[in-house]
Amino acid sequence: MTQANPINDPSMNRRILWASLVGTAVEFYDFYIYATAASLFFGALFFPSTSAAAQQMAAYASLGLAFVARPVGAAVFGHYGDRIGRKSTLVASLLLMGGSTTLIAVLPTYQTVGWVAPALLCLLRFGQGFGLGGEWGGAALLAVENAPPGWRGRFGMVPQLGAPVGFIAANGFFLLLGLLLTPDQFREWGWRVPFLASALLVGLGLWVRLKLTETPAFAKQMVEGPPEAVPFATVLSRHLGATLAGTFGVVACFALYYLATAFALGWGTTALGYSRTEFLLMQLGAILFMAGGIVAAGVLSDRYDPRRVLIGGCVGTVAVGLLLAPLFGSGSAAGVLLFLALALLAMGFVYGPLGAWLPGLFPAGVRYTGASMAFNVGGILGGGVAPLAAQAMAERDGLVPVGWYLAGCAAVSLIALIAASRSGRAVA
Repeated sequence: MTQANPINDPSMNRRILWASLVGTAVEFYDFYIYATAASLFFGALFFPSTSAAAQQMAAYASLGLAFVARPVGAAVFGHYGDRIGRKSTLVASLLLMGGSTTLIAVLPTYQTVGWVAPALLCLLRFGQGFGLGGEWGGAALLAVENAPPGWRGRFGMVPQLGAPVGFIAANGFFLLLGLLLTPDQFREWGWRVPFLASALLVGLGLWVRLKLTETPAFAKQMVEGPPEAVPFATVLSRHLGATLAGTFGVVACFALYYLATAFALGWGTTALGYSRTEFLLMQLGAILFMAGGIVAAGVLSDRYDPRRVLIGGCVGTVAVGLLLAPLFGSGSAAGVLLFLALALLAMGFVYGPLGAWLPGLFPAGVRYTGASMAFNVGGILGGGVAPLAAQAMAERDGLVPVGWYLAGCAAVSLIALIAASRSGRAVA
């Protein structure tokens, strides 16, 4: 058996944290280029031309399909992550996610092959979600199971930083192409370039991850006894309360993120009349607040505990929901930018501590499965339908009900966190 690295080796810790960050950044880059392309192009390219609104709704529905796939991926990758190890499972999830993304780049459109085009798009989108279902839990475990005492919050927030890094890379790429290409070039072939570039990024992620060994917690678990035969069954039979708490505890972060990115981009460039370049620039500026929030939340999680920080983030998310209509619908670019900055700052506090809190709800033998299932089932509840529901509500009644929807999602997570009996420090 490969021996685990000692947690007090600074050079090894840097390698581990780099691997957890690079891997999640690549995974989230793949995920976000799809969200951006779905908001801007995929409706007209891959779905029947009944109406622009119907095409956009179909594109958002394909975006949500990955959230259905993520719990399936979490169960499969979690099974092997708890039985054979974190490293090989993380490599497999990265390959599946990256392969699906690269193939989207070469898909024919609806005008070329008819219904085959959306069918293939949805299949590859399912592959993206399946791969990401195994990615987050493994990356979080890679970080926190190697964390020195008192550093779980700060180590756990490193893979969370992959989200803003991946977002900046994805939207920055789209912004750059928008400046270099004409609108017709962008629509006809330019949108494919970020998907092709994923292959290079996946190669980088694999190069980093193949250099790793197993975590101390997994190695210790293997010495103490054989792995669980079916980790998923053990999670449901012995850790159902923790799973439910984790599932509902992450609803706020998914709803907030996809409303502030995918829905906001689609609504802002259509109903509000902002240009694609202008709105992408505002989102790129606002995402820096998310990165700052993640770092602050990681530090505070070690000073207090991850659960308390998440509770504070949910309270802030309720306030953001109430401000959505007045700021985002203000007709002022300054108001839109302020809303995006506040929303993504709050996102840092409801997302950053999850890397320490969710794994801490489960023992090492089922930790990959438990944390991954809670995170990804919560993703369906919070993010899978959020852009679609928000689009429907906004078209019918304006932005006010969208804000209440976000506040309601935050309230669900707040209740789950208050009811949770264990904090992220509960399990070493």
